[in-house]
Amino acid sequence: MSAQDVEIVAGYRPGALGRLVEMHGAYYAREWGFGAFFEAKVAAESAAYFQRYDTRTDCAWFVFRDSKVIGSMIIDGGEAGAAEAGGHLRWFILDDGCRGLGLGNDLMRRALEFCDARAFSRIYLTTFAGLDAARALYERHGFCLTGEKQDQTWGRDVTEQRFERPGLASSGAPRNM
Repeated sequence: MSAQDVEIVAGYRPGALGRLVEMHGAYYAREWGFGAFFEAKVAAESAAYFQRYDTRTDCAWFVFRDSKVIGSMIIDGGEAGAAEAGGHLRWFILDDGCRGLGLGNDLMRRALEFCDARAFSRIYLTTFAGLDAARALYERHGFCLTGEKQDQTWGRDVTEQRFERPGLASSGAPRNM
């Protein structure tokens, strides 16, 4: 597969939400031993996101190959307190077969451009220690680790991490990525 074999689409498409949940549930169960708690959390939170989806503050990108979702990245700017917190990068995932094609960089570029165009004060995400390839991607795009804590918000003990990237509104300087 090559990057030319896929299409990145902004906005919701029928079936995309179910596939986002399925991909997260399957990957994190296989690789990290997460279970129903985590999959239900992704399902509930992503369903709530799409119920209040507003193109002024939110954007979802889905990667399609042969009409099947094989990746996603979400910016949630409509959460309670988002004006102070900034844009929340959520539910970034790529199928195993499409990693290493530059799709993560493409999705990240689109997400950051969206956030910068809306003058979010910052963009942030939460993840956990051990997702080294994703962490490298975040750091390449200007995110810095701002906090770590032991937590069970993922359904089991992990070292939860918060990464942030200042928005253009807070720095006033253009970014080269």
